[in-house]
Amino acid sequence: MGPKQAIATCLRKYVTFSGRASRSEFWWFAGALWLGSMIAAVIDTVLFGGPSPDGGPAPGLFAPLFSIATFVPGLAAGWRRMHDTGRMGLYVLYPVTIMIGLAFFAGIFESTGLLTYESMSGLFRFVVIATGLLFLSSPFVVLWWLTRPSQPGTNSYGPNPHEVMP
Repeated sequence: MGPKQAIATCLRKYVTFSGRASRSEFWWFAGALWLGSMIAAVIDTVLFGGPSPDGGPAPGLFAPLFSIATFVPGLAAGWRRMHDTGRMGLYVLYPVTIMIGLAFFAGIFESTGLLTYESMSGLFRFVVIATGLLFLSSPFVVLWWLTRPSQPGTNSYGPNPHEVMP
């Protein structure tokens, strides 16, 4: 699948989270989203200037609008790509779920005063370090899954996109 067809397919399946997406479909669309984000950021910089003098975020209109408009189709394409590798689409959100879990437990431990180095037992320290490493490695695991080849034949999410004639 070429870039034009991949972008058209992903935009046509704007909110379609079922089915499968081939590697080329997903990666051409991901590349188009990255390029679109860069172009929107350049337009914002030209029209609104760079970062604010007080160190705050750069003002802009186009980059945030582009991100909002393409969030759902990007998520849907990743979801379908996970299906193509034989995994649940929810796995594309794996880093986010770990981050929410870490924030939740850190908030509980911080509010109760349990999250001090002196109060942590050896096992608890190990769990905190292991969870932090899991969080740091999770985006790479998802990236690895997104690069895997299509599962041959039909899987529980539908037919192989390479074997289906458009």
